[in-house]
Amino acid sequence: MNEDLVVSGPDFVVVLDGATAGAGVESGCRHDVTWLVRQLGTQLAVPLIGRSAASLADLLAEAIAGVGALHAGTCDLTNPDSPSSTVAMVRAGAESVEHLVLADSPVVLRAPDGWVTTVADDRVDYLPEYTFEAVRKARNQPGGFWVASTLPAAAYEALSGTTPREQVASVAVMTDGASRYAERYGHSWDELVAVLESGGPRELIDRVRAYDVAAADGSFRGKRHDDASAVLCRLS
Repeated sequence: MNEDLVVSGPDFVVVLDGATAGAGVESGCRHDVTWLVRQLGTQLAVPLIGRSAASLADLLAEAIAGVGALHAGTCDLTNPDSPSSTVAMVRAGAESVEHLVLADSPVVLRAPDGWVTTVADDRVDYLPEYTFEAVRKARNQPGGFWVASTLPAAAYEALSGTTPREQVASVAVMTDGASRYAERYGHSWDELVAVLESGGPRELIDRVRAYDVAAADGSFRGKRHDDASAVLCRLS
């Protein structure tokens, strides 16, 4: 089952990547991560479609709170293993392009002159250890890493910013299953964007899958295969 979700409109894109729970993990929640991702996507889409003037961080905080209200009566929202998701958001206005990145779903902005700027939240890569208990203790904690789960304040730990619209020709938004083309398999972000520009998301994901199959020695950390989603937005 694909636990990614893409929600888009005329001036925005939201990409979510649900975190698959480990075998035997008691999340304290009767819902699975797919439910969380869909509910979070809905909570974000409504104000974005309605052209809310709130910041992306405020919209995300409100969405996390809204999803929490849907199951606070049935689930233990204090459990650190509650279902969670990464978030990558882009909103284009008349004068500027806003971005927000929470956890490992990056945003890549390409300028009209071809210059590429990558916004990637790599805090999870700096944890001192990656045992289940260590990651559990670091999730949504100062000095650790942040995800969209049950804590609205996590939205304000995201990497966010604004770029003048005339400085953005296109924006790529993706989950780490697609960004591993650059982050794991040795290509530059410029090359990743070039693949999206020439062949679209399907070409990028096909190339990643070919690398996944070839990487059979298990020498890297993390999942060998991962859900992969990518969106390319061209700004006129």
